Amino acid sequence: MQPTSSYIGRFAPSPSGPLHMGSLVTALGGFLQAKVHNGIWRLRIDDIDPPRIVPGAVESIQSSLIAHGLLWQDEVVMQSHNQQRYQKALHQLSESGLVYFCECTRQQIKAKGPYYAGTCKYKTNLTPPYSVRFNNPGGVCSIEDNRLGTVSTDPVATGEDFIVKRKDGLYAYHLASVADDIAMGITEIVRGEDLLLPTACQWSLFRALQKTPPQCMHLPLVTFADGRKFSKQNYAPALDNNCAAQNLTEALSYLNLQVPVEIVHSGVNEVLHWAIEKWHTKHFC
Repeated sequence: MQPTSSYIGRFAPSPSGPLHMGSLVTALGGFLQAKVHNGIWRLRIDDIDPPRIVPGAVESIQSSLIAHGLLWQDEVVMQSHNQQRYQKALHQLSESGLVYFCECTRQQIKAKGPYYAGTCKYKTNLTPPYSVRFNNPGGVCSIEDNRLGTVSTDPVATGEDFIVKRKDGLYAYHLASVADDIAMGITEIVRGEDLLLPTACQWSLFRALQKTPPQCMHLPLVTFADGRKFSKQNYAPALDNNCAAQNLTEALSYLNLQVPVEIVHSGVNEVLHWAIEKWHTKHFC
C-alpha cells in the first residue's frame, strides 16, 4: 500500500555502535506511528560527529532494522552530506541576530552553575577557537506530547544559549537535527523520554528558523536493573538479529503491548502485523 497521508516520521540513530533494545523500542514506536497514519517512515543516520563513529555501525544498524522487519521508505539520509544545509540555517540565525561567538571552556561554564550564563554574549574580538551559540530568545515552559500530554519543562534549562557550531568546526546536534527535520518534512518526532529537554530546546530553534515544530511522542526508556538507561555508553547489549521476533515482543512489552505466544512463534511479520492492529486502537502507550 502506498502512503496516502501527510505523515512523515523518522528514526535517527547515531552510528556509534549497534542497535540495542532501547533503540528498538524507539524505532518500533516510530514505525508503528507511521503505519497507523498510513504515512512514511524514514531513516536518517546522525553521523555529524566523526570522532564517535564506529566502523561498520551504519551497516549494522540497517541490517538490524531489516532483520526486525522495520523497513524504511526513501533513501537513507546521512547528516555528513548536509553541511551546506546547516550552514544555511546558521546564516539565517545570524541574519536575525540569534547567534554569537563563545570562547568559554566546559570547566569555566561548570564552575558558574549548571547552565551557560551568557558570559560571552556581549564580548567582541574573541580569539579563536570559539563556538557559536544560539542567542535563545526564551525558554519553553511546556510541550504537547502525543503520549504524555502536556509536559512542563524548566524554562531556565530550555532557555540556555546552547551551542549550534562547535569549536572544532562541527555543527552541533540541535542545529543539525532541526535543519534536517525541516528539510525532510518530518511531522512527528518519536524518541525516548530522556530527550524531553532536548525536544523543548529544539522547539525554540524551530521557531527561530520561522518553522512550526512537528508533533512529538516520547516513549518509555529501557533500563538496567539498577535504573541506568540502556545506551551505548552504558554498554547495552547489541540486538541479536537471529531472535528478531522475540526482540520485537520484548520491545512491545515496553510499549504496554503483550504479544500472544502463538503470534511470537509465527515470526517477525506476524508480530508486526499484530502490533499495527493493536496500535490502531491504542494511540499511546
